[in-house]
Formats: sequence, structure tokens, C-alpha cells
Amino acid sequence: MKHTIEVELKAHILDLINDGVLTNDNQEDWHFHAFNEDYYLIGYYQTGEWLREHGIGELKGASICRQYDIEHLGECTTDYDNTETIVNMLAYIYGEELLNSFDVDTVEELKDEL
Repeated sequence: MKHTIEVELKAHILDLINDGVLTNDNQEDWHFHAFNEDYYLIGYYQTGEWLREHGIGELKGASICRQYDIEHLGECTTDYDNTETIVNMLAYIYGEELLNSFDVDTVEELKDEL
């Protein structure tokens, strides 16, 4: 994961903690609430700009998403044919990676790590 994406996703997680979305009561669902409950970004223009800002081409992003699906689901059934689908899946993938990198038991510990 690129450093710029890591910084952005950490800020997103911190915002969710501060907004009371991520709590000690829903620790098992932090990834779901942060990166799957709603779209990370909406709109083709915004998602295209996000890819450019982070230096990820559309084909590279789609490839990362397809590979993740194959590794975790055994197949890829999603068409990664637009920037919105690609960016939201990349946020899901990188968000999972980021949250799994922390060895924390409480939202307070997670906040300290961020």
C-alpha cells in the first residue's frame, strides 16, 4: 500500500472513532463499518482523481482487485470496469490490511496507534 493511501485511510479511521462509529462494542466489525458499510468515495470524477492522486492506474487498480478476489474467494465475479468500483474495493482491501496491522484490543489503543 502506498504511503499516501495509508495516511488517508488512517485519517478516515480516526474520523470514524471521533464520530463514535467505531467503538469497543463493535470491534469485530471495525472493518465493515469503516470500509464496507458505505461507499468510501462516490462519483467517477472523484474516484478518478483519487487514483491519479495516489499514482494508481485504472488497469493496475483493477488488477489488484481481481487478484484479491481470486485469492480470497477463489474467483473474480465483479467487473472492475469503472473507477468507482475500483477505488471502493481498493479502500476495502487496504483498509483490511491496515486494520489487521494493529495489535489492539480497544478503540483507545487503535486511536493511539493512528
